[in-house]
Amino acid sequence: MGGLFSAYAWGMVWKFRSTFLLGLANTAASAAAGIILSLILGIIFGLMATSEKPVLRAIARVYVEFIQNTPVMLQVCFLYYFLAFSQHSIGILPTGMIGLGVYHGAYVAEVFRAGITAVPKGQFEAAKSQGFNYFEEMYYIILPQTVKIILPPMVNQVVNLIKNTSCLYIIGGTDLIAQTYSFVTGEITGGAYGPAYFVAGALFFVVCYPLSRLATNWEKRLKAREVATVAKAETAAV
Repeated sequence: MGGLFSAYAWGMVWKFRSTFLLGLANTAASAAAGIILSLILGIIFGLMATSEKPVLRAIARVYVEFIQNTPVMLQVCFLYYFLAFSQHSIGILPTGMIGLGVYHGAYVAEVFRAGITAVPKGQFEAAKSQGFNYFEEMYYIILPQTVKIILPPMVNQVVNLIKNTSCLYIIGGTDLIAQTYSFVTGEITGGAYGPAYFVAGALFFVVCYPLSRLATNWEKRLKAREVATVAKAETAAV
């Protein structure tokens, strides 16, 4: 029954297609919340990582190194069971959203740090000469210049976060992978493994591939623009 070319299995997948659509919707909701949280954390810790205060830089470094060097699945499980045993459980989906946001926040922080440090030092000096404080300097001068630098890697982080929603399965989430597993082990639908997992993979691909291509093309255009700008400057100098 579970063969990829089983007409009966494909018929079951089509009949219960709402299961996969529900899983996709939950995956999208988890990813959206995780993206928002990761952006907030990424901006905060990215700014801390480029701060002139050693204590703030140290805190940001500890956060980034610890999060990046431990598996996201372990972090999600720890958060879920920590909240459960402390009698402060907030539910599977919110826990997964927070776990994903915290995990990818470390990577977004590095993206922001790299973007900020890529801005020429003269821009920082110019902002200080105008009497800007740190926040005004970042808001008006530095961060707007980092946008073109950080957008491609940010899109890649969005893609990775969407794929990592599959980790919510381990805590009994209702994401696409969890819904697919419930489908293939169900009393009525059990056994349609090939078509079910093929459809789940196809749905992930349909969402993630366009975003991956967008990031790649964006990066190529930015590099081409940079090369053209340098060539123009050299021609003008000659």
